[in-house]
Amino acid sequence: MNYLAKVNSTPLYFVVGAVLLFVACGCLWFIVRSYKAGIKIGMKKEVLKKAITSSAFFTVLPAVSILLGVIALSGSLGVPTAWMRLSVVGNLSYEAIAAESAAQAMGATLDSSVLTPDNLVTIIAVMTTGICWGILCTIFLCKKYSTKCQKMLSKGSGTGKKSFADWAMVAMFIGFCGTFIGAYTAEAVRGTWVPLFTALVAAVVMKLCEFLSQKKNVKWLDNFALALSMLVAMASSVIVSL
Repeated sequence: MNYLAKVNSTPLYFVVGAVLLFVACGCLWFIVRSYKAGIKIGMKKEVLKKAITSSAFFTVLPAVSILLGVIALSGSLGVPTAWMRLSVVGNLSYEAIAAESAAQAMGATLDSSVLTPDNLVTIIAVMTTGICWGILCTIFLCKKYSTKCQKMLSKGSGTGKKSFADWAMVAMFIGFCGTFIGAYTAEAVRGTWVPLFTALVAAVVMKLCEFLSQKKNVKWLDNFALALSMLVAMASSVIVSL
């Protein structure tokens, strides 16, 4: 049995299906409890039903980008692994970075022709270990952190000054983008320019969507901007690679 057959085997689908069923049941449990709590405090059923349907609608649309992420990762990690990672707590940008870093540390790449089941186990361990800290910190530190944030916001309200959290998020985002663009630029210097071209196309499409949403009041694009940027960039990379 080759690598792709193993990472897409039936037992893995059953394991992932059980995990996602557990998560889905938890979500359904919270929906029911929230609905009953709304009725208890006097909210109208029509309002609650409208909130449920509108939330479901605006959740499904951005999920298109997650589906694209599953497709992108499934070619190297298999459908079950990509499905589980991007359905629970993961996101494409983190999962791809963690998987690629783990593969490079083992002297491999995210290519199904060179990966082995042992490589997959190591990659999953790295991805899981790296992302679990956010969950643990949220459980044990989120309440204390939120209280401090509220105090900082109350102190800075009306002053027009950005808080440390605002600047920290901007700095992290710039560092995040710089890491990718730097890596893609280095690959372009070595002769592989398609990743840099793909990133630039995605940036242009995202900027265009932002312009149309903010300046032309095309607000529905907010839900499709990420997925559209990914689709156009992926399509452009395929075209130039032909």
